Amino acid sequence: MGKNPFSIHRTISRRRHKKSPIAPPTPPQEAAIEVVPMASTKVKKKMGAALRLWMKFDKSGQSELIEWDKTTIIKRVGIPPRDLRILGPIFSQSSSILARERAMIVNLEFIKAIVTAEEVLLLDPLRQEVLPFVDQLRQQLPLKISDARNKASPGKAQDNEAHSTVGKWTHAAEALEDEQQELPFEFQVLEIALEVVCSYLDSNVTELEKNAYPVLDELARNVSTKNLERVRSLKSNLTRMLAQVQKVRDEIEHLLDDNEDMAQLYLTRKLIQYQQSEALLNSAASNSIVPAPRLQRMSSYRSGSMMTGSHWDDDVEDLEMLLEAYFMQLDGTRNKILSVREYIDDTEDYVNIQLDNQRNELIQLQLTLTIASFAITIDTLIAGIFGMNIPCKLYNIDGIFGYVIGGATALCFLIFLFILGYARWKKLLGS
Repeated sequence: MGKNPFSIHRTISRRRHKKSPIAPPTPPQEAAIEVVPMASTKVKKKMGAALRLWMKFDKSGQSELIEWDKTTIIKRVGIPPRDLRILGPIFSQSSSILARERAMIVNLEFIKAIVTAEEVLLLDPLRQEVLPFVDQLRQQLPLKISDARNKASPGKAQDNEAHSTVGKWTHAAEALEDEQQELPFEFQVLEIALEVVCSYLDSNVTELEKNAYPVLDELARNVSTKNLERVRSLKSNLTRMLAQVQKVRDEIEHLLDDNEDMAQLYLTRKLIQYQQSEALLNSAASNSIVPAPRLQRMSSYRSGSMMTGSHWDDDVEDLEMLLEAYFMQLDGTRNKILSVREYIDDTEDYVNIQLDNQRNELIQLQLTLTIASFAITIDTLIAGIFGMNIPCKLYNIDGIFGYVIGGATALCFLIFLFILGYARWKKLLGS
């Protein structure tokens, strides 16, 4: 590990020059200089392709930007490699909240994070959409943690057992009681993530709703190509936003329907159970003597929760209340989108009715013109007959032309009125 790579390249090059006298002599330093930068460049390219920017945010409120590869992340949080694909670009449009043994994987729209009982690893924290989530973490988490510590510190006494194995076990049990009263670290992070995502979606829907109604009213007043194009763009954005809200809502609904999945999200609880089991094993190994009241309390924790975990795993009320609150908020956002879509459908129906009415008016006008054309055709036929060179005694009568034209025109007009009245009688024309 401590050898210099340049010396290895120099040794190899010298051996090659000694064994091949036919080749022209080359200085060993120049050969080493040619090989090493190319190899280092390749290594840097490979490492640069694997490294991704993460922000580590711990329980004390300290944040740090770090570039890590997949192997480092897997070893740090203890998740399978396939779970990192959820945070990749392929599943960027999906929403999921997955529970693992030591971590919770959160993929909600633009928030892609791995949450443990001690810290948060946030992917791509410098994106414009992710910055509000980073600000909320920096503002809210230290305040919540300090409030929880202030609440927990007055009721705890300092005794000699704090440094013993049994004292650590008891401290872990009391920490679990405090954790049941206050939301654990991972749920505080989840709450902030849901709050940021729900606020982002709700603000976008509100802005869309604000711009939608004037566009639809303008289309109802004036059906034009420009207005139709604006409504088409509006419907596309509405469908996209409905899909985003529906994905997050379905994921929360999936968690609410399964208590076992919600119980697996209690990372702090599982960490305390692990610490208690370690303390019990150490105490059993050292054969320490425990007072009866405290032993009874330990045995109750052991039999009721730590060994089987049934009591704690069934207690998911805190997470259920948290998820239900944001489920209702997302449901309200979804109802806003559906109301806008319903208004769009009503506007489209109104526009279609207008277009149908105009189409009917055009058909009536076309029918009226057809009847008039038929009547004029009869008059033209009569005039054409008299325009032929046919021997007729009527040509010798003075003033007969006026009477014939007037009579033919009156006849055609009467035919027009008769056909028009018949069409109205059959309700082919409007009144």
